[in-house]
Amino acid sequence: MAAVDSFHLLFAEISRSCSVYYEALALVGAAYVVSKAVVLLRDCCALVRVHLLPRVMPRKKLSQRFGAWAVVYGAWEPAVEAYAEELARNGISIVFVAPSQASVRDAAESLTQNYGVETVVVLADLSLDRAAEKPVGEALRGRDVGFLVSGVGESRESPPDLLDLLGRDVAGPTLMARLVLPGMAERGRGAVVNIRPGGRAAALTAAAGYVDALSRALQLQYGSRGIVVQTLTPLQISSSRDQRWTESWLAPRPEVYARHAVSTLGVCSRTTGYWPHTLQLGLISCIPDWIWLLGSRVFVSSS
Repeated sequence: MAAVDSFHLLFAEISRSCSVYYEALALVGAAYVVSKAVVLLRDCCALVRVHLLPRVMPRKKLSQRFGAWAVVYGAWEPAVEAYAEELARNGISIVFVAPSQASVRDAAESLTQNYGVETVVVLADLSLDRAAEKPVGEALRGRDVGFLVSGVGESRESPPDLLDLLGRDVAGPTLMARLVLPGMAERGRGAVVNIRPGGRAAALTAAAGYVDALSRALQLQYGSRGIVVQTLTPLQISSSRDQRWTESWLAPRPEVYARHAVSTLGVCSRTTGYWPHTLQLGLISCIPDWIWLLGSRVFVSSS
């Protein structure tokens, strides 16, 4: 009995001596919970500000905010083609820049017939050499170009080798920015939109990373001159050219995605462009890296 009493006394003495540590740990836990709650509230406010408010608040026409013409490079990518169609739906005329007419001919004719806008197709393979810049510069002369839309992703006709891919997805957006931005800076308005859908190939992922870095650099250099630079990072998009995804809430049709993405222009410099993708990306960011890498390997090996 005496041993039991001694144990209780010893336990009570230890509890009194450790009470300070218990309180400190409780404060640390409370601070952690509060910080996570603040981050969650911030993310919810950002979601509303970027994806909801622009769609319900009245705004000026795109042609008045940026210009009457858009230069589109990479329309062989479904998301880029749909973005060009959404601009045309808002009365923006389109200059398509492509290495072959077959990749954009149908899109140009469709925009002219459905929306009554002007379309111009410029044949220029920017992956070859700088001589391809000449026809692009001639097509831009005298036009109020307010948009430059460039895309990185798998094309209808896959490039035969790595150098062609890098020329199309790295040199192409860079040269287009070099050709279009001086005119925008002179007019004091414009928008540069780089769309970088996710790809499974390492080279495509590296090219997308370069375009993302290019967008950030252009934002720093031209942001103070009235030019908006935005990077769109959509996740899965359902289209007839990509059979990996079926149409769903998380895999919208390209035209649905483009409608949401255009509404975020001028609101956020880097976004998925589609609010379910933003939610999905937020959940993905909570997953530890080793679990994410393991799941990616399983997905790639099974596809």
